[in-house]
Amino acid sequence: MSVFTRISLKPEVVEHLQSVFLNAEVLAAVGHQEAESRFHRLLTCLTHPPSYTCVRASTHLASLEEIRHKLGEELTKQMCSSSAEDVSLRIVPHPRIPDVLLLPVDGPRPVKQLSSEVMVGAQCGNAVLRGAHVFAPGILASPKYMKAGDVVSVFSDLEGRCTRGATSFQGKKVFVGNGVAELGRSSIFCADKPPKGVGVRMVDPLYQSPSFDGVLPNLAFLQNLPSVVVGHVLGPRPGERILDMCAAPGGKTCHIAALMGDQGEVMALDRIRNKIDRIHQNAQMLQLRSIKAFCFNSTQAVSSDPAHGTEGPPFPPESFDRVLLDAPCSGLGQRPNMACTWSLKEICSYQPLQRKLFHAAVQLLKTGGVLVYSTCTVTLAENEEQVAWALATFPCLTLQPQEPHIGAEGMLGAGLPPEQLRLLQRFSPELIWDQTETTAPLPDRADRDTIGFFIAKFLKN
Repeated sequence: MSVFTRISLKPEVVEHLQSVFLNAEVLAAVGHQEAESRFHRLLTCLTHPPSYTCVRASTHLASLEEIRHKLGEELTKQMCSSSAEDVSLRIVPHPRIPDVLLLPVDGPRPVKQLSSEVMVGAQCGNAVLRGAHVFAPGILASPKYMKAGDVVSVFSDLEGRCTRGATSFQGKKVFVGNGVAELGRSSIFCADKPPKGVGVRMVDPLYQSPSFDGVLPNLAFLQNLPSVVVGHVLGPRPGERILDMCAAPGGKTCHIAALMGDQGEVMALDRIRNKIDRIHQNAQMLQLRSIKAFCFNSTQAVSSDPAHGTEGPPFPPESFDRVLLDAPCSGLGQRPNMACTWSLKEICSYQPLQRKLFHAAVQLLKTGGVLVYSTCTVTLAENEEQVAWALATFPCLTLQPQEPHIGAEGMLGAGLPPEQLRLLQRFSPELIWDQTETTAPLPDRADRDTIGFFIAKFLKN
């Protein structure tokens, strides 16, 4: 059942996306009616969370079954409602990905809205729909006399127009569930220091899924399924030297190191200093020592000095066995995502940066090495068109089969032949998004009910 309206986009963005998803190649293949239906399903499904929570298990530290058992025990302790036992028992290993556990999400649930309303930012609201509590910095408005212990309804501000500290808000908003205030209004808005910790503990959310705050932090890592697939597609091997070009916050970086058995070297680059600190924190938490993180612009990561060392960036050409380019992108595949205020110009601005990163990646990759390009967006320009451009620009690159391949093939419209489209992996939730499918087995749903995502794997000849 659809409970939210379509994602809120600027009209120019909707018009552009519609022209992309109804391009001549797509229309010739599926017809106008089916293409139009897929496009509108996309705009609706992006506002809803997937029907499961994906956990990447740290199988370099313990077996999957051991982690599954410990996770069940922890979640049973955490859940105070009658669903606790059910949640602990329904932790399902993914049939094809050996380090993934799946937990079903119960929703949308029939939750009654209350008169006492707390308003949160869109990012905070999205997190609540994925199982998080409301942390105090995310609260924008609350009732005038709200005190700790009050039961409140939580709403997400869709357009970013709520004034911080307001006592009410009449703008465009969406209900995400009910909770109990952990802090009073004065502690949130009138304190000398910025508020910290949980502001509202969700007890009756619209979508019921466990909170992982403090739950087995070194054994259970929350990560979207396609992001886990990326690490396996890259296929790192012990002893290799691997570059993660846009690494923060480090989920994929740590996965690469874990898949190598922490034997080898993983160089992680990102332009923002505090994000590098996050990579170090995640690596330490997951007990991974093969990761070296640097604050550096990856477009400038190729050294022009042959005598330059290889300990840190920039690096000499052909320094790496494998390169992961998880590219900066418009992010129009994230779920749930109620609104996107970016202009068409902003959305289209990522393509030049992605191509600069491609140039650096190809130079840094050894002959015979593997390059994996991925994004968390659904646009053709950032995905299949970039693949077509890369193949034309770098004759040394050839597309390779991916394992596992659990998503759909590439999207028509970039002029790629069928045999190349089959080698690409596009996670397209709109192709199957239908709430009647919740009766299907969880692993079957998990492969299809994902965020929008794209993966291409190249070999440098």
